Amino acid sequence: MGLVCVEGVVRREGRAVRVRFLVDSGATYTVLSEPIWKELGPEPKVETEFLLADGTAIRRRVSESLLEQPGYGERHTPVVLREPGDGNLLGAVTLEVFGLVLDPSRMELRPMRTLTV
Repeated sequence: MGLVCVEGVVRREGRAVRVRFLVDSGATYTVLSEPIWKELGPEPKVETEFLLADGTAIRRRVSESLLEQPGYGERHTPVVLREPGDGNLLGAVTLEVFGLVLDPSRMELRPMRTLTV
């Protein structure tokens, strides 16, 4: 197993920034680093407490952005606005919005099988 990174484009109000994301299917939300969200200017909608893997609780602002995943189109997704030093993550909610899953054996994203119930 290794790290899986993908390229994407984050858009807001006519501006666009190409972003390299670490795919983290264990993270709930997609995370934008401070330089990215400051360039695009999304308005924080709420501040939420998050629990890290080591048990530490942190507070971060949450907004939403339009994310383009090449080959899969554009979707609106919630994004956590990170603080200095935090990186870009592509989380589980965004993967589900796009209908994608992480295939760790091939180290790539692929379409999920969907069921109609």
